[in-house]
Amino acid sequence: MKPLFKHLAFLLLLLSSGTIQGQNFYKERISRDNILAIGIGPSFAYLDNGGQYRALSFAIKPSVSVGLTKRLSNSLDLRSTLGYQYISNGGNPSFAVRDMWYENYSSFTAKGPLYYFDVTPRIYLKGFSNHMHRSLFNLYGGVGLGILHSRTEQTKSFESEEIPTEHKITTGYVPVRAGLSYRLGPYSDIALEGTMMLTFTDNLDGNVGFNRFADHLFQTQLMYRMYFVPKNKD
Repeated sequence: MKPLFKHLAFLLLLLSSGTIQGQNFYKERISRDNILAIGIGPSFAYLDNGGQYRALSFAIKPSVSVGLTKRLSNSLDLRSTLGYQYISNGGNPSFAVRDMWYENYSSFTAKGPLYYFDVTPRIYLKGFSNHMHRSLFNLYGGVGLGILHSRTEQTKSFESEEIPTEHKITTGYVPVRAGLSYRLGPYSDIALEGTMMLTFTDNLDGNVGFNRFADHLFQTQLMYRMYFVPKNKD
């Protein structure tokens, strides 16, 4: 009787193992086309009072972002990104520059948070039909459209006694993103991503027309990405 019981138990265990493997295989056939990404890294702002950029004398500040991506095809997806960046003046302008700013009633300092949201289609160098078929490394990039809101405190001099005034501005921008991803496992990646945010204004810092270009933002972020499927497909 005992040998029979052992054989039955072994058979049930074998059948159960095969069923679980079959369920897992079937489950992985459903491509995980939704991606949650969280990023953090250094950033800087190209401002009229932002610093001496050729001399690499400007302020480096933190940035964070959260992104939700929907894969549209093997090589194309659409990402929505919500993020935060701190912007600040920097460098050590000459007295001649300070005199020019004073005459134009331009801001000497501008510091504060900036919040942004954009939607960006992206193309992958190596397409894949299923999340299980991703390559170990992959390059991607895209151009989109977004909106940002900044809230800065500004002063018209470098005098410590001056009380800063608050300034708010909302404007559009064009995000240009590119990154290199590395596959950590079947459901996760890590990526190094660079972003240029080309804004439609030259007045984020309260200082207009001193530099050749408008005010723009730059970020480098380390991204953790997780592939998931809707609950009704589990």
